[in-house]
Amino acid sequence: MTLVSLPGLRDMIEQISQRHNLPQSAVQEALREALLKGYERYRRAQSLDRHQFADEYFDNFNVQLDIDEEGFRILTTKNIVEEVTNSDHEISLKEVKEQLEDSDFQIGDAVLVDVTPGQRDFGRMAAIQTKQVLLQKLRDQQRKLIQAEFQELENTLLQARVLRFERQSIIMAVSSGVGQPEVEAELPKREQLPNDTYRSNATFKVYLKKVRETPHRGPQLIVSRAAAGLVVELFSNEVPEIEEEIVRIVAIAREAHPPSRHVGVRTKIAVDTLERDVDPVGACIGARGSRIQAVVNELRGEKIDVIRWSPDPATYIANSLSPARVDKVLLIDPEERQALVLVAEDQLSLAIGKEGQNVRLAARLTGWKIDIKDIAKYKQEAEEQPSSQESEEIAEETSELAGISETEQK
Repeated sequence: MTLVSLPGLRDMIEQISQRHNLPQSAVQEALREALLKGYERYRRAQSLDRHQFADEYFDNFNVQLDIDEEGFRILTTKNIVEEVTNSDHEISLKEVKEQLEDSDFQIGDAVLVDVTPGQRDFGRMAAIQTKQVLLQKLRDQQRKLIQAEFQELENTLLQARVLRFERQSIIMAVSSGVGQPEVEAELPKREQLPNDTYRSNATFKVYLKKVRETPHRGPQLIVSRAAAGLVVELFSNEVPEIEEEIVRIVAIAREAHPPSRHVGVRTKIAVDTLERDVDPVGACIGARGSRIQAVVNELRGEKIDVIRWSPDPATYIANSLSPARVDKVLLIDPEERQALVLVAEDQLSLAIGKEGQNVRLAARLTGWKIDIKDIAKYKQEAEEQPSSQESEEIAEETSELAGISETEQK
């Protein structure tokens, strides 16, 4: 077989591997792709006056690296036919028998053929054509490894540093073990918090929402400060009982972008435990509020309500309206999940919250439609309304009167 010599191939692969922090297998794959691209360009240049090749024309070609001999070969798969119409994709049975003695190949079979050009024809051109492609292929390999690394980290917490501002997005740097110490991530406008002050080199904990691959820039890390998952991850870091699955987070509702600038960012989180001796709310708050305060500080003062989950909807709804005190919860329509909550007059505004934020978050947390009323006014309205028996008596009297009136008219 023909071999195009590449002196120092082994050392080159080792050096590139160390410089780009890539495994040697990834470097070899990038080199094979680059050499194949160089061969394509060589062939296109040779056939410029005859015909143009389609994009998929060279799909059946591949490069074989010989590390020991420090060189490479170009191989292609050809179909055995009676009459050859395309010498790049087809080969006659006669040629196969001449090249491969004692072969059992038949028409219709596929055979691997060495099509490596001579050293003089291709060697220098390959070196020139391949260098730029190799750099691009190395970057592609690096992006693939970065993508694989961060896809495993989706929906987790990362430490990020502000690099620069692009339009309304913030470009941040997150740590990576592949190729470079830091990888760029995008914090879009919709994922930013109004409480945050984003300055160059400021550090934040962010939630990795998605690893997105684009044709030109490779994988893009989309991070968030507004996702509810960020609060969950922060509590998981601060509360060992959550990490050990003694305490579990059942539900969370977060309003990171309130409808008005007069209303702050707020979160409600419902927790539960199967351990009788463990207070899940107390575990999340910590001694003197130390655990929840660490989360609040990271979120720049965001208000967080930790409430106890309950399998009883009425109890759960009452808890969800914390810090308001609830007198009674009436499940008006369990199928439609509609509830009426009765509170004292001095608790009404607290239960509803500024611009309805508290009841809105409670409804999202529990999955129930919640209507809140003053208990005193509700009782007064109930007393003023006739009972069902009285209503029936009134209806009967009205019917009798209507009958008398009709008789008199006759």
